[in-house]
Amino acid sequence: MVNSALPPATDAVPAAPKIRLLDTLLANMDGMVYRSRIDTHWTMEYVSQGCLELTGYMPEDLILNKRISYDALTHPDDRERVRQVILDAIARHKRFIIEYRIVKADGEVRWVGERGIAITDPATGHAALEGFIQDIHERKRAYEALREAERRYRSIFENAVEGIFQSTPSDGYIEVNPALARMYGYASPQQLMAELYDIERQVYVDPGRRAEFLRRMEEDGVIVNFESRAWRRDGSIMWISENARVVRDEAGEILFYEGTVEEITERKQHEAAIQFQATHDALTGLPNRTLLYDRLEQAVLQAHRHGNILAVVFFDLDQFKYVNDSLGHQVGDRLLKTVAGRLKSCIRHADTVARLGGDEFVLLLADQSGEEAVTHALQRILATVAAPWFVNGTELQITCSMGVSLCPADAIDADTLLKHADAAMFRAKQSGRNNFQFFAAEMNSAVNGRLEMMSSLRRALANGEFTLHYQPKVRLATGSIIGAEALIRWRPPDGNMISPAQFIPVAEESGLIIPLGEWVLRTACAQAFAWQKAGHAPIPVSVNLSPLQLERGNVVDMVTRILSETGLAPEYLELEITESVVMREVEKSFAILEHLKTLGVKISIDDFGTGYSSLSYLRRFPVNTLKIDQSFVRNIVSDPDNAGIVKAIISLGHTLNLNVLAEGVETEEEYRFLLENRCDEMQGYFLSKPVAQDAFVRMLPARDA
Repeated sequence: MVNSALPPATDAVPAAPKIRLLDTLLANMDGMVYRSRIDTHWTMEYVSQGCLELTGYMPEDLILNKRISYDALTHPDDRERVRQVILDAIARHKRFIIEYRIVKADGEVRWVGERGIAITDPATGHAALEGFIQDIHERKRAYEALREAERRYRSIFENAVEGIFQSTPSDGYIEVNPALARMYGYASPQQLMAELYDIERQVYVDPGRRAEFLRRMEEDGVIVNFESRAWRRDGSIMWISENARVVRDEAGEILFYEGTVEEITERKQHEAAIQFQATHDALTGLPNRTLLYDRLEQAVLQAHRHGNILAVVFFDLDQFKYVNDSLGHQVGDRLLKTVAGRLKSCIRHADTVARLGGDEFVLLLADQSGEEAVTHALQRILATVAAPWFVNGTELQITCSMGVSLCPADAIDADTLLKHADAAMFRAKQSGRNNFQFFAAEMNSAVNGRLEMMSSLRRALANGEFTLHYQPKVRLATGSIIGAEALIRWRPPDGNMISPAQFIPVAEESGLIIPLGEWVLRTACAQAFAWQKAGHAPIPVSVNLSPLQLERGNVVDMVTRILSETGLAPEYLELEITESVVMREVEKSFAILEHLKTLGVKISIDDFGTGYSSLSYLRRFPVNTLKIDQSFVRNIVSDPDNAGIVKAIISLGHTLNLNVLAEGVETEEEYRFLLENRCDEMQGYFLSKPVAQDAFVRMLPARDA
């Protein structure tokens, strides 16, 4: 009888399925599991299916070295190191972990990571290795790339010209590079971080600057071009510019700041020089017309607000022209400096003394109690200015004439106060000089003289009493004439030449400068074209544009029409505009100059340094040439201030890719100085004064010369 009873249930899995399950698990691992003999070739007794992906060989190719041994797969340069690491671990009964290269079946070299341990087979008693090998090539490449990036960063950090730092809000610097240490005057980054622990007091000169830095970082997380005065270790002061950002942790808390520091001392000095010369007289260092108007307007507001009396004093030296003509410009300049010093000694800190030009000064005496107090102040000025002055062994006594207008009694606006003070000064001159006069309403009769001048100007235009003189412009490097400036002259029928300084201001005030300027432009263009037709080498002719011509806004049409009528090519016309005129209405001036430049006409900024220029606007303007005012050129060899300003203007011009011309060059020394400092062009009495066209044409080279 057949036994139909079922066998008893069991949880055991047969051996064969267990082996298949283990093989499946090992095959799914990202790498190769192995068992190896400890012999010369690391003979494999078992390798998992991951062998093919790892090495390019089938598992049976490696088992018992059927096709290749694992030792042969190991890169030749790494074999000895691998063997030594494994044998050392075996000797110490420790696990081993090692990274090395293998050569796959297709010849590709890959990095692998191996970890394993020596075991003893209980069946045979022999030692063997069991372990796991996986491909780490991409991780290794990423690690090496990271190391290379770190090496490059460290190289940049160590060798950068700019200072680089990391700092915290409270603990100072935590990392700095050598450049920053040198900048602050320390021998090494370590010395800086050890000694400079209080950034607020040891770095920033101005109180509150560190607090401002921290405030901006807290609000914006970044700071750009943060300019400050900073201490060096030796106590000297420099200017720095910082760029930095906040680095935060995952919770948003500040870890540190990191950024760069650049020393900008030289740039700030250049900017200060340009800014100073824009608002101060180059010869005396006093405020110029631009700064005077600003202070006068502020003083008028203060007088209105507080009910005080403001005295505006127009000051003019007596017989200054005689000193200039008889003793020379250098003595005249020394006298002006002396007078400037004496005037400054007579005023209070709240008062202002400014130089308008020539021997004209203006004083603003604020917060006066009345006319008697002003009188006492002016008497003191008269006595101080008239003190003996010794020059070249000669004693001179220079007197002055002053006119005074009071705010609010005489006027309540800046222009009228100056006008009335000027009229009062004219009366002081008429009264025998060396005195002062308060403004009175009848002084407005002085305006009649200007009205007469206007009438004479109209007749002169109608009768053709004007002519042009030409002053050559020279390239410093070659000495060749490369241009001419056209300058108007007025010779009435009586033959006595009238200075442009007398009639140009009246022409401006009356509007006659419009037809007069058009006549100058047409005559100069026609003359330049005539020189070319006569066979002379073509050179540009320069013509000054007046403020009123720019304000009327039809300059472009006028220039276009005159060039067409005279036949002169646009590139041979240069228009000169003073910087103060350009800055009156920036956008309008910019549009006009753009149109003129489009025509092909050259543009130059005349009398550069005597007005007020914004560098950001100057960079935008379509300008070809900066003309350094002659007041800066004078005494550049002996006056360090003038020399520094001229150098700064030349440097500024070349930085902006502009041509630089120096006006009023009178001596060999001035010429040499300009040549050595790479000024491009010059004009002045050293070469030639302005001359009539028949004299100028004899200076011109022939076209083929």
